[in-house]
Amino acid sequence: MNWLLRRVNMTEDEVAKQIREVTKQIREGKKRLTKEIAEEFLVRKDDFVDIAQFTELDDDAAESLSKHKRDLRLNGLTSLSDVAAESLSKHEGGLSLRGLTELADGPGHLALAESLSKHEPGWLYLNGLTTLSDAAAESLSKHEGGLGLPGLTSLSDAAGESLGKHEGGLVLPGLTSLSDAATESLSKHKGTLWLNGLTSLSDATAERLRKHDGPLHLDGLTSLSDAAAESLSKSEGRLHLRLYALPESAASILRQHPSFQDDDE
Repeated sequence: MNWLLRRVNMTEDEVAKQIREVTKQIREGKKRLTKEIAEEFLVRKDDFVDIAQFTELDDDAAESLSKHKRDLRLNGLTSLSDVAAESLSKHEGGLSLRGLTELADGPGHLALAESLSKHEPGWLYLNGLTTLSDAAAESLSKHEGGLGLPGLTSLSDAAGESLGKHEGGLVLPGLTSLSDAATESLSKHKGTLWLNGLTSLSDATAERLRKHDGPLHLDGLTSLSDAAAESLSKSEGRLHLRLYALPESAASILRQHPSFQDDDE
């Protein structure tokens, strides 16, 4: 039975008692979002409780929240059961899950990834993700807008291939290394690419990345051979590097790139 309908059939004392119980859970710092809290939130809307404070979500609470017609900000959640993910995938408004650490291969997680990819064009941030399945990466790559995945510290070749097909900003500053295959895939990405976590590039990697079509952020580089610098200097996109952090010979080569022509470094 719908929560609002149940309320209609409750006495004033019963409603007041329910509100007191829910309010007590919140005041005690409970971090589990229960069905009672979720449905009280649906009745009383955003002035009742900031649901972003919760770190756990019950499956039946997720089902209730999926009916909410406005944006949901559940940035405190770090994990979701497959059942909860399936429910949230049916939510029709904006959905923010910046604390979520994993999108796995379960049908619910894949449905959620597909749903997130279809959100309104603009930036989709999943800052907490440290684990991304290949199938989820394929779904997210379809998002029309920027894709922020700063928590990822590794990328499979298959996930790299999918993300390389994404069109729009792609934020991957958590990656400290890339396989040859993943580098080749990301070099085909169209849009601004952030790889700030890389501190060095092999000559082969630099040669691949120079083909990237769009601005390229490599602000973390501190080691670069002259050959690698020569390759990057031929890039047609804008380069973002801290030349002062690089060997002088490599920096001298890169200063010839249009990105640094007006640079006082």
